Amino acid sequence: MSDDRRIERVAGLVRSHLTELIRRELGDDELAAIVVTSVEVTKDLSIARILVRSLANDDDLESRRRLMRRLRKVAPRLRGALGPRLELRRVPELRFEFDTGADASARVSELLAEIAKEPKGTT
Repeated sequence: MSDDRRIERVAGLVRSHLTELIRRELGDDELAAIVVTSVEVTKDLSIARILVRSLANDDDLESRRRLMRRLRKVAPRLRGALGPRLELRRVPELRFEFDTGADASARVSELLAEIAKEPKGTT
């Protein structure tokens, strides 16, 4: 199996198992309301960068920071639970980040809508 395919496979497994672990094993309703949007694993499989979003409508910066602190606090527990499921010699370190891609996409859509509404000038 090529390295790229293995990295993609491990990233997919981390994503699916983490989603299940967060929802079922943590017993935290606030954390259960997050969605793992993407997982990127380094070539040596030592670090997994996990992008998450909240299903709750907490768009303020402080609630995002609080959510990230809570995820970082439970990261060692999640990593330990991932070990037997991934069947790897070494489980990647979990680094959580808030996914701001949807925010940027929404802002671009807003700007395009504003441009479309502007009156056409004659040149």
